[in-house]
Amino acid sequence: MKPHHSENGHLRDFTTDARVLTIATIAVVVATAGLFAGIALLKLIRLATNIAYFGQFTLADLKLQDTPLGLAAVVVPVIGALVIGLMARYGSEKIRGHGIPEAIEAILLGRSKLGAKVAILKPLSSAISIGSGGPFGAEGPIIMTGGAIGSLIAQHFHLTAAERKALLVAGATAGMTAVFGTPVAAVLLAVELLLFELRPRSLLPVAVACAVAGFTRPLLMDAGPLFPLQTAVPGPLAMLSCVAAGLLCGALSASLSISLYKVEDLFGKLPIHWMWWPAIGGLAVGIGGYFEPRALGVGYDVIGDLLHN
Repeated sequence: MKPHHSENGHLRDFTTDARVLTIATIAVVVATAGLFAGIALLKLIRLATNIAYFGQFTLADLKLQDTPLGLAAVVVPVIGALVIGLMARYGSEKIRGHGIPEAIEAILLGRSKLGAKVAILKPLSSAISIGSGGPFGAEGPIIMTGGAIGSLIAQHFHLTAAERKALLVAGATAGMTAVFGTPVAAVLLAVELLLFELRPRSLLPVAVACAVAGFTRPLLMDAGPLFPLQTAVPGPLAMLSCVAAGLLCGALSASLSISLYKVEDLFGKLPIHWMWWPAIGGLAVGIGGYFEPRALGVGYDVIGDLLHN
């Protein structure tokens, strides 16, 4: 009877009950909070950029290449990095890193528990980092921030570790949907990187959160995807070029990841506290940005221009 009991126990993981519907209902709240967090992050980045490079407290879409700072713009990323180092050392070390690996670590090792400090300091530090010229996207920070919000709400209701994981991922993917307007891609990202399973108990709350964020997003910001694009129907040659592009992008991604971790290892060998590492990187960013300002910041305008030739 033991094997039969084990099999039934395994099958129960793929069934739904009233508890799943309860978690999905909570996911609606998590999605709403993650949506507002994503929108707030984008506005914070723009505000930080305008303050750092133009001295203006405004949300206007100002271009970095039009900054009046001249050579002084080199030190802006350094100053922003110093602020982030202080926030990480005296606020929370969990704001360090890229965002997605830290969310995975919280799920695998931290029983899906993230604190309120992360929910507050992660978007703030990311806005300062990107706003002061850091060439980073908003996806990692918003995944970490939305995940922290989902985890906090789950902890408030004293849910199980599995339920906390579902709501953490729901918050993370709702934030991603808010930034990019891609609810289906957010669900697929969750399955591939964060859930580590394909079961109704975790997938349903995430899908509900992405749907809520996707339908609500046009009411609060521009409708449509972040990178709108209209192309002709691809022919055989175009499909072959996509294959070539995929192979090249895979190789580039691998080399970039390897380079990234090697540079991080080199920083780890420096005889100074890690709080100062961002400032050293900020100097390199500032020098590069002086010669090519469009390399600074999130770079979404550059992607848009590339997509439209």
